[in-house]
Amino acid sequence: MNVSHEGWQGKRQPERRVVVTGIGLVTPLGIGIEAAWSAVCKGESAVRRITRFDPTDYPSQIAAEIPDFVPTDYVDKKDVKKMDTFIQYAIAASRMAVDDAQFSISSQNANRIGVVIGSGIGGINGIEQTHTTLQEKGPSRVTPFFVPMVIGNMAAGFVSIILGARGPNAGTVTACATGTHSIGDAYRIIQRGEADAIIAGGTEAAITPLTLAGFAAARALSKRNDAPEAASRPFDQDRDGFVIGEGGGVLFLEELEHAVARGARIYAELVGYGMTADAYHITAPPSDANGAVRCMEQTLHDAGLSPSDIGYINAHATSTMADRLEALAITRVFGESAARIPVSATKSMTGHLLGAAGGVEAAFSILAMQRGTLPPTINLDKPDSEYPLDHVANIARKAQVDAILSNSFGFGGTNACLVFRRYES
Repeated sequence: MNVSHEGWQGKRQPERRVVVTGIGLVTPLGIGIEAAWSAVCKGESAVRRITRFDPTDYPSQIAAEIPDFVPTDYVDKKDVKKMDTFIQYAIAASRMAVDDAQFSISSQNANRIGVVIGSGIGGINGIEQTHTTLQEKGPSRVTPFFVPMVIGNMAAGFVSIILGARGPNAGTVTACATGTHSIGDAYRIIQRGEADAIIAGGTEAAITPLTLAGFAAARALSKRNDAPEAASRPFDQDRDGFVIGEGGGVLFLEELEHAVARGARIYAELVGYGMTADAYHITAPPSDANGAVRCMEQTLHDAGLSPSDIGYINAHATSTMADRLEALAITRVFGESAARIPVSATKSMTGHLLGAAGGVEAAFSILAMQRGTLPPTINLDKPDSEYPLDHVANIARKAQVDAILSNSFGFGGTNACLVFRRYES
């Protein structure tokens, strides 16, 4: 199969390799690697009726909430009220990732440790609550922490402050591709030699009345209120929209020699990153899936791999009509082998975590490769037949793979992909 790279300059030739040495997860399926991974492998759904507020008047009344998150487990009690929930999730996931990497940030290394964590929507919960306070009690009752509580870059900002990381710091905002872009941008920064390690990923806490109303008005959400666990059904013919979720997914990325020198446990090597734009529509991908095709091609080229080298794809698939176009894109990129590559959609279990999705799904993809188990796509009763793929339907599968592709596509036509490879010294 011929791969087109028209319109871009191809792969840089970096000398610095980048590996993953830590993972932090805050998900609707569980907090921490073991809880989340166990639920994914069992094919559990985290989707339930919304409990944060009364959803009775909404056409979609379901979400994948995190029911057992205790912010004071990760943040000093005096600081909790200064942060929107999306920041709290970022701090929790970042602490876990750094602890998992068994890394200590000190005055000696802090200038070389960065943070790149984004959020697609940011502090919408704090915005809604503070607006209510303003309307009901007046401007004098608005907290002086309001602005730093809700702006999107403060997830990265607070993580940097709390953990003492003084290197590159940024908060990416690219809708549903945010987590993937954050990891990819961090990868490039380390490759360029501007940092030795970066805490990177995505976070989101947008299960709020206004967010739900907005997505419902756009007719993007599932209305399967009578069967929440079956509502998120990527690639299934009976899908009727996505289910909003929340959480945080963070990786500790490290320059290889830096990791080896300290005897770090290495999960995987990050070898490829691609990003493109559809330049087509504010929410819908083009009918030929050109942006997604070019993004996957770029990522494979950046990784120095051919399509036949990929053993597993974690699809962006959200349980909307756009799933068909991702299947088309995979078919165009992988050709005759497309139907043989396992492709699963973990959003079938977590719901769509928006800006956090890419970070969580990158982590699941790495764990799939490292632990030899591919997560299933649950609720897949009637797969789309136009572009048939191996969806790992409903039951996890034991398999040894050496390279995986993780896809993320967002509103505004923004696309991002990552390739992780089994680490070899």
